[in-house]
Amino acid sequence: MSEQVKVVTLHGGLIALLLAMNFILPAYHHGNLARIMVLTSYAIGYNILFGYTGLLSLGHALFFAAGLYGMGLSILHFGFSPAPALAAGIAAGVLVSLVAGMLALRTAGVAFMIVTLMFAQAGHLTILLFGTYTRGDEGFVIQPAQRVLAGIDLSDPVNRYLAALVLFSTCLLATLWLVRRPAGRVLVAIRENEQRTRLLGYDAFRYKLAAVVISGTISAAAGATYGLLFGYAGATFATVQYSIFPLLWVLLGGAGTVIGPFLGTLFMFYLIDLTSGITTAYMLIAGVVLVLLTLFAPQGMAGELRRRLWGWLP
Repeated sequence: MSEQVKVVTLHGGLIALLLAMNFILPAYHHGNLARIMVLTSYAIGYNILFGYTGLLSLGHALFFAAGLYGMGLSILHFGFSPAPALAAGIAAGVLVSLVAGMLALRTAGVAFMIVTLMFAQAGHLTILLFGTYTRGDEGFVIQPAQRVLAGIDLSDPVNRYLAALVLFSTCLLATLWLVRRPAGRVLVAIRENEQRTRLLGYDAFRYKLAAVVISGTISAAAGATYGLLFGYAGATFATVQYSIFPLLWVLLGGAGTVIGPFLGTLFMFYLIDLTSGITTAYMLIAGVVLVLLTLFAPQGMAGELRRRLWGWLP
């Protein structure tokens, strides 16, 4: 079996398995998996920037929140229907990531991390400052009647799951396509040795800016979809916590692997879910497990699979 066939079989098989789960899972896990797929799409966006380009951002909640509020506020204040509201959320993500990227990429290393963190904090404070319109910490609910897309009620569990699967599949396959294209190879080259990439004649700034915009757009699409499917937008999604989450998901699943963000998100979601049912100190248990996983699988789950078994894993 050729490498290309193996890649297509693995990722296509995952999508087919998730589709089958729609008809099998009980209600609780059905709802959880829908949420996991949307959050995985967020992690996929982060992985393009961190895993493939080598840029460590601590402010990705800015892009997730841009999509969430771009969608939510257009429905709340302008009466948009779901389709144009979703487009508004994605457009907000493109604009915010373009501006943030042009400014943040003037720095590098630790300075880049700090700048992205400060941008995200500025976004969070902006949401709180304009609480008259955004409802601040309280947030706002998007009513089921406002979440009907082309006659499909997205508040219905089955429709919500399938919509989450469409988003996840699109992001997964788009990333798989990107990283196997010459542009994706250039991003990896920048991650490995930016100076040599420049010497080869590539405009590293342009490629890094493209990575920021693509990453921010996918993250914004995940944020807009999350609000549309689950009917809520709140300032919590713009906090530092939601900038750290995708980093953890990608590290656990395997940075620089297409399937890694899904494995990391799935693992951490259920790790917290299960430990919170055992003790109130669930984050302590989760922290110990994460440290052990980091020590014994430093390349993440998919990264270790690639190192030990499947060298062809993209």
